[in-house]
Amino acid sequence: MLLLRHGRTTANADGGLAGRRPVELDEIGRAQAAAVGERLKALPLAAVVTSPLIRCRQTLDIALPSAEVAVEEGLIECGYGEWEGQPLKKLAKDPLWPVVQQHPSAAVFPGGEAMAAMAARAAAAVRGWDARITAEHGPEAVWLACSHGDVIKAIVADALGVHLDLFQRIVADPASLTAISFTPTRPFLLRLNDTGGDLAGLIPPKRRRPRRARPGDSDATVGGRAGG
Repeated sequence: MLLLRHGRTTANADGGLAGRRPVELDEIGRAQAAAVGERLKALPLAAVVTSPLIRCRQTLDIALPSAEVAVEEGLIECGYGEWEGQPLKKLAKDPLWPVVQQHPSAAVFPGGEAMAAMAARAAAAVRGWDARITAEHGPEAVWLACSHGDVIKAIVADALGVHLDLFQRIVADPASLTAISFTPTRPFLLRLNDTGGDLAGLIPPKRRRPRRARPGDSDATVGGRAGG
């Protein structure tokens, strides 16, 4: 699974918290989407899914204009409630801010969503999609999900098996790619916050028939992977 964060938005540029508001990509965000599209051309994507928000749809319209895209509500941005549209500098003075930073599993946004609920529904969404795509195309199939910074960070934390209270240590920049391989017993984080690397190593090998998952697929490589 490739996790793509949308390109930079007008809210990102202005230092505001967009949340679920219909903010759009700015000129830099559109350029970022075009650049990541060039990188993705090398990959045979079995499926493309997205958050329903317009900034993700715009990113995919530019990056993968011919792709058939499915909307997944589980990938929508966290519901920040009354925080949405506020400058981050102002929010940093809110009593809830240190909770969001240090104990996000306990953070519930006024009039919005709990961060723990966001993390749970996002992880369930991508795991469900990966299971369906694996069943249809085999365990080596590559697919892409376009979402938002905190959502992607929460999915990565779930894949790493770390508590949500540590997810603020993870970074997901605009138009970055993060690659996770799900196996029968555990996921592997292959790439994180990749904004310019070659993606050729993620192309599955050519096979006459789709390969079934094997017990050894869940084993870590002692000494480290050899790479693509």
